[in-house]
Amino acid sequence: MKRFVCLGTLALTLALLIGVQAAQAAGYPVTVKSCNRSVTFERSPQHAVSNDVNLTEMMLALGLKPRMVGFTGISGWKTGNAALRRQLAGLPELARQYPSVEVLVQAGADFYFAGWNYGMRVGGPVTPAMLAPLGIRTYELSESCAHVMPRGAASFDDVYTDLLNLGRIFDVEPAAHALIDRMKTQLDGLKRRIGRVSSPVRTFVYDSGEGTPFTAGRLAMPTALIEAAGGRNVMDDIAQSWTSVSWESVVERNPQAIVIVDYSAITAAQKIAFLLDQPALRQVDAIRARRFIVLPYDAATPGIHNAEAAQTIARGLYPKAFAK
Repeated sequence: MKRFVCLGTLALTLALLIGVQAAQAAGYPVTVKSCNRSVTFERSPQHAVSNDVNLTEMMLALGLKPRMVGFTGISGWKTGNAALRRQLAGLPELARQYPSVEVLVQAGADFYFAGWNYGMRVGGPVTPAMLAPLGIRTYELSESCAHVMPRGAASFDDVYTDLLNLGRIFDVEPAAHALIDRMKTQLDGLKRRIGRVSSPVRTFVYDSGEGTPFTAGRLAMPTALIEAAGGRNVMDDIAQSWTSVSWESVVERNPQAIVIVDYSAITAAQKIAFLLDQPALRQVDAIRARRFIVLPYDAATPGIHNAEAAQTIARGLYPKAFAK
């Protein structure tokens, strides 16, 4: 009997050693920076949950669906495109909007990819500090860190950082580098096509809102997209992320083009009709020219479609450059 116990103990010890060696061989533990925190992973997460369309697309593009137990925050806010719905087949939506702690725990989650106002709220019930004691590590979308710490303007580097960090966390760095290289190639081609821009086109981002417009300040991703497209966000002097402004400030800044963020039950066409129907906006250059550029939500927010989004904006700002 003692012999069997000893053999069993030996087998268990060997299994543990093999497991430790395998983790070390894969480069673990891995520590990444998430906003103002350092997060360490002893192994690749196997029960991940992502929130929102753009973050979920990052996970899928890195080939991480087999390591996900679900996603949250899509159907309650947005309408996913057909391609995304096909990719998500078999993966449950655990919450139509923001998940509760209980939802994540019941799903057996060990990783939550979210952001501030992308699945978490400052002072809300679901935060990295709340999830950590439950064995759920959180990685925060870099752009969203503006809500919890001082930081500079949003940039493509934010997206590259997120992809690289996910690559390190899940040990899929080659896939992350491939995505980043593709985006950089697209942006290099766009820069060559539009050439040197001496007078960037004044551009306003309209997300939603009637009494006051909800738009993108300097710390939100559209500012970087517009700059890459040869424009300038007329709200780039506002040191905030997504925020509300006044219609008076829009009129005063007189944008020459308006980017419409397309999502939810209110369509882009309805948003454009609303803007055209506002007497106070009739003398705005973009309204007079009916110069609207429509971006789907997942292209306007940080994610794998950002280089394509910059190209879409550039086509609206410099159509002659794309007529060649």
